[in-house]
Amino acid sequence: MGQASRPVFDRVLIKLSGEALMGQRDFGTDPDEVGRIASEIADLVDRRVEVAVVVGGGNIYRGIDGTTGGVDRATGDYMGMMATLLNALTLQDALESRGRFTRVLSAIDVREVAEPYIRRRAMRHLEKGRIVIFAAGTGNPFFTTDTAAALRALEIHAEAILMAKNGIEGVFDRDPATNPDAQFIPELTHMEAIERSLGVMDSTALSLCMDHQLPIYVFNMGVDGNMGRIVSGEKVGTLVSQPQSEGKDEAPK
Repeated sequence: MGQASRPVFDRVLIKLSGEALMGQRDFGTDPDEVGRIASEIADLVDRRVEVAVVVGGGNIYRGIDGTTGGVDRATGDYMGMMATLLNALTLQDALESRGRFTRVLSAIDVREVAEPYIRRRAMRHLEKGRIVIFAAGTGNPFFTTDTAAALRALEIHAEAILMAKNGIEGVFDRDPATNPDAQFIPELTHMEAIERSLGVMDSTALSLCMDHQLPIYVFNMGVDGNMGRIVSGEKVGTLVSQPQSEGKDEAPK
């Protein structure tokens, strides 16, 4: 079957939202959901796919939301970075309890619990079969973890970003949560996603991916095996990529 076939990617970066770790909870992390996600990531590594992860922190704190309560935006963003570190450590523990070697690399200095982000070190960990979890975004306020995912994916030469959504099958022309007539979009370009403000990623992240022909697979993290199916070359969710004539690095179909 699909997941038993040879992977079409050697190295991928998975973008996990903090909300994906909540399960059915209103905030925080659900151990069962974290464990399920960890098992899927572990399966990819068992198939000799090199895996990096960027995790958000929206289940704990959103910097931009804090501004409505009087928190300075930069301060709020740094608080959000701390939230991503908590999620990274939670995911690391779940992966290592399944016998997988994992390293957390942080863009801000927290040496007692994570290694500092160094590009060559990250790539060496991946080459050794270790799962690398990038924490604290880019280390700078005013940049989202979407941008961090695009930046890190390009730095480590990932072949694709797997953009995990919480309960959403992919990209729609409108918000399916509020528009029951929203239409699913199986494929589109980075530019179309930017021009139509479809919420795939923020515009900075999409522009980075577009400029470097990096494909993005947007899929529902809530469905077991979706990551494995994408890595096997199956059509799952929405593919955001450059037209064939514009990019020689077009992702496999």
